Amino acid sequence: MKLYDSGVYLVNGTELVAEGPEAAAAIQSKTGQSVTKEQAAQETIAYGILKDHNTSGNMERLQIKFDKLTSHDITFVGIIQTARASGLEKFPIPYVLTNCHNSLCAVGGTINEDDHMFGLTCAKKYGGVYVPPHQAVIHQFAREMLAGGGKMILGSDSHTRYGALGTMAVGEGGPELVKQLLNKTYDIDMPGVIGVYLTGAPQKGVGPQDVALAIIGEVFDKGYVKNKVMEFVGPGVANLSVDFRIGVDVMTTETTCLSSIWQTDEKVKEFYAIHGRVEEHKDLQPGAVAYYDGMIEIDLSQIKPMIAMPFHPSNTYTIEELNANLMDILDDCEKRAEVSFDGAVKLDLKSKVRNGRLYVDQGIIAGCAGGGFENICDAADILKGASIGPDEFTLSVYPASTPIYMELVKNGAVATLMQTGAIVKTAFCGPCFGAGDTPANNAFSIRHSTRNFPNREGSKVQNGQVASVALMDARSIAATAANKGYLTAATDVDVEYTKPKYFFDKTIYENRVFDSKGVADPSVEIQFGPNIKDWPVMSALPENMVLKVVSEIHDPVTTTDELIPSGETSSFRSNPLGLAEFALSRKDPMYVGRAKEIQKAQKAIEAGTCPVEAVEELKPVMAAIEAAFPEKKFSEDHTEGLLGFGSTIFAVKPGDGSAREQAASCQKVLGGWANIANEYATKRYRSNLINWGMLPFIIPEGELPFQNLDYLFLPDIRKAVEDAASEVTAYVVADGGLKEFTLQLGAMTDDEREIILKGCLINYYRG
Repeated sequence: MKLYDSGVYLVNGTELVAEGPEAAAAIQSKTGQSVTKEQAAQETIAYGILKDHNTSGNMERLQIKFDKLTSHDITFVGIIQTARASGLEKFPIPYVLTNCHNSLCAVGGTINEDDHMFGLTCAKKYGGVYVPPHQAVIHQFAREMLAGGGKMILGSDSHTRYGALGTMAVGEGGPELVKQLLNKTYDIDMPGVIGVYLTGAPQKGVGPQDVALAIIGEVFDKGYVKNKVMEFVGPGVANLSVDFRIGVDVMTTETTCLSSIWQTDEKVKEFYAIHGRVEEHKDLQPGAVAYYDGMIEIDLSQIKPMIAMPFHPSNTYTIEELNANLMDILDDCEKRAEVSFDGAVKLDLKSKVRNGRLYVDQGIIAGCAGGGFENICDAADILKGASIGPDEFTLSVYPASTPIYMELVKNGAVATLMQTGAIVKTAFCGPCFGAGDTPANNAFSIRHSTRNFPNREGSKVQNGQVASVALMDARSIAATAANKGYLTAATDVDVEYTKPKYFFDKTIYENRVFDSKGVADPSVEIQFGPNIKDWPVMSALPENMVLKVVSEIHDPVTTTDELIPSGETSSFRSNPLGLAEFALSRKDPMYVGRAKEIQKAQKAIEAGTCPVEAVEELKPVMAAIEAAFPEKKFSEDHTEGLLGFGSTIFAVKPGDGSAREQAASCQKVLGGWANIANEYATKRYRSNLINWGMLPFIIPEGELPFQNLDYLFLPDIRKAVEDAASEVTAYVVADGGLKEFTLQLGAMTDDEREIILKGCLINYYRG
């Protein structure tokens, strides 16, 4: 794999010319024409699709209108509640509500099914589509029923990726979907486009997860594709089935790219034909000379079976490399765990080594990444006639949709798998976020799913539990299962893959999915459950602000799972205050109490009483501030809006992972006014902060001017936002005095600044 240090021209879809003084002459000799860099940049597939969906008239400052929206049952209640509070009357474009994350209805009493009924009645009232539990995971339904060549889809799940089908899809936090529901736009600067140039064909036994992990391992730490579009091109694309392409494509989220797109061909056209939607196919190719801001060149024949060890998809090795350096790599993973868990619990992977081989406790093939037809058929071929054995090792397989499940039943793959001792289950995203198949304490699970963050498998460090997940391809998971749990690469087994043809039967959808066909019925009463709560009232940004630092996190990356845990905590996803009680619970159990304590001062201001009387420790803080700024007269003037109180956290690089807005909104409802970071891991997390009225501060790497539990004073912060200031003067209140330092705000659109000034997106749309 090669990453280019410069921009690259793709000529006639088959030749790469690196940007440089000789590029123009090389292109001239190959094509007979002279092309500027600016002209060539407009010849990418991504540029053409973005242009077709841009409403601003300015391709540097995009205002995108999407064709369709999709959400699942962790996010759609909050999105619709926010939109309702902001004036929603009907869904203006197709909006699909799937129920694949909290399908089990096994935790929290009636909570999950109450949310499902909320979704069904909203689909009827506002004119949407409702996919009941167990029918399909969100992304498989989108592939089967929503994707279209040249279209754009916005989803409130980070793995919203349908590029292999010619659809540019973006995963964002819920407020961005709210904007689309209110006929507003998705506003971004024109993203860079990184080419992924594929040649060759995969070795037998190498699957899409192997290719995906190889890419993630190469680019994540470098930030090579961060917030950019990945465009897959080159002769190697034709050597991949559409299922294979989909399996690579969905994992591009883990590179931190914004979106993805692939060149299309007859195989993609056949996919649409199989699904009864051939009219949705569109031939998409880069122009004769296309310019990319970077290029990843991959010879598919050189990719080997891969494994991403705990606790990140970028912690990658070939399985061959892992087996050759087993104890050293396991030791490194244990040391990483010490950092991730702050020494609270000990991960012991080295005990998994038996007779020099790594023993695995559990295998899972599931969800939008692993549950595809081809993955499961290949796994069944490997396991045919085998036994997974009667020991610790278990294997669970979740087809990604009921139509896939039905076809696997018809072609015998389900029977083959079940005969081995494997369990085949319904479409469910739970194994991806800790709501299903939680392993035993200290167990090691291999999964063809999307993520292996800490606790992503469902264990609870705060309760002294620890388990871990490694990501692998379905084929190597099956090979490991055939060897009764001993780690094995699929290339090390002798098997003939049958590659059965897929036949799509949408009868089950016709029988069970509610589709309004875009017709709203205002007479329908929305069905609420007792756990579905409205958002609390949120104040506008005050003129001046006192913030208490209530958590300080120095991990290299902080995931959204650490900011708001997934799993059973998501039962409270429709109850903003209830869910907020779990904020940072796995990372900093003291966070909630500290945030709520300083929030008392803000509530006092809003009630017209004295904030210092509400929070005793503010007395010396305010004395120091008033001594330095006597003109402010805070002790005399308690007018709401003059001075605000709240909390902030510091994290080195927060926001990697899910699009769930709750990672930000939970902080907001607890009185959070800001995050301070060296950088933000993803655009979507920064957008979530802004949409919930929180300031996304940046501070350069190095020694911090403050520490945990310090108070910060931000004078004239409202004016700074109004004036579009890129830097803000702040003060640490310490030792009876103030110490000045600088925070950066970064670029924000006019609308983003207005949202922060109003206090949140809901206030912004209420006017």
